Amino acid sequence: MKKIYLDQASTSYPKAPSVARAVYDYLSGSAVNVNRGGYQAAYSVEEQIFETREQLLRLFHFTSGKGKNVIFTPNITTSLNILLKGLLKPGDHVLVSSMEHNAIMRPLVQLAGNGVTFDRIPCRKDGSLLIEKAEALLRPKTRLLVCLHASNVCGTMMPVQKLSAFCQKHHLLFILDTAQTAGTVPIDMEALHLDALAFTGHKSLRGPQGIGGFLITNELAAQIEPLISGGTGSVSHTEEVPAFLPDRFEPGTPNIPGILGLHAALSDLEKTSMEESFQHEMKLTQEFIDGIQALDPFEKNIRIIGKKNTTDRCAVVSLQTLQPDMSMVAYELDSTYSIMTRVGLHCAPSAHKTLGTYPEGTIRFSFGSENTRHDVDQALHALAEITGTLCIL
Repeated sequence: MKKIYLDQASTSYPKAPSVARAVYDYLSGSAVNVNRGGYQAAYSVEEQIFETREQLLRLFHFTSGKGKNVIFTPNITTSLNILLKGLLKPGDHVLVSSMEHNAIMRPLVQLAGNGVTFDRIPCRKDGSLLIEKAEALLRPKTRLLVCLHASNVCGTMMPVQKLSAFCQKHHLLFILDTAQTAGTVPIDMEALHLDALAFTGHKSLRGPQGIGGFLITNELAAQIEPLISGGTGSVSHTEEVPAFLPDRFEPGTPNIPGILGLHAALSDLEKTSMEESFQHEMKLTQEFIDGIQALDPFEKNIRIIGKKNTTDRCAVVSLQTLQPDMSMVAYELDSTYSIMTRVGLHCAPSAHKTLGTYPEGTIRFSFGSENTRHDVDQALHALAEITGTLCIL
């Protein structure tokens, strides 16, 4: 039976066609290091890395930024740790949403042990932000608002334009986690007045795992103490951390295969219509939601968590089933129907508490540009048989 991949929120599949070729060509053709080798092969790889930085500046409309303002890291979690732990000091106060992933919450909880405080802006049961509640949470030492762009649990998007205006009004720094939106939803770093934007390469950008990063303004970069330091291949006469970007935040040998794979993925992305891809994903999302409601209109056994439309969301849908157990449903989807999903708490306990699905969690279905209506129909058929719900499609 053909495998059906509906776990795009975890990592995209299939990857852009040229990604594997780019990684293979590098590893088999030269595999040289950069910033260390004084020969043409190394310079050629450095040029491709520079081009990747330029692609990311264009993708996120960071028109005032330069290549040095793009920092590569192993993943978005590392990016957020560098930003939060390098910026925040004892006494600082932070605002987040109640829908955050642990990539933000765990660093903040760690920092709370060192005198940093935070408050969660509450969200509704569908994951949408109650932005009117944010004002009352402000403190004299509130310094930063950091949040995800879209929930990895239910797909609900944050009102980033309103949050940007809020930050501007109250002179707060604004950092955005784009794990679920980069490559699918247009993001304008300048228009949103973002101080930093964290991204990952392996989701909707369709690059390989192990490569992520952040885009940062010069002003914010000057306020951040590097979390990791070491050799950079530059200013090697001193043991001091370089003061200039990107070297200040990029010690050690970079993940060159990952960067070159991301370069290939971004090149493919530039040839496609992001709007068309997003509309395709939204169509599949609505068809899936409509199908679930047709299967169980009174939610006696299958319950949709979050929004039941495609307004202000990405292509992530979570369900709860009463019978059988959700872990068993996910197991049957894979073992009997070859449909891959994700079940559990999705590294986001705060989101599940907001949605009312803690500690049970949900079964998550997430769609990408390569998924089809056939995939949706097969998932609905499988759910109907596994749960014993009458299919009236």
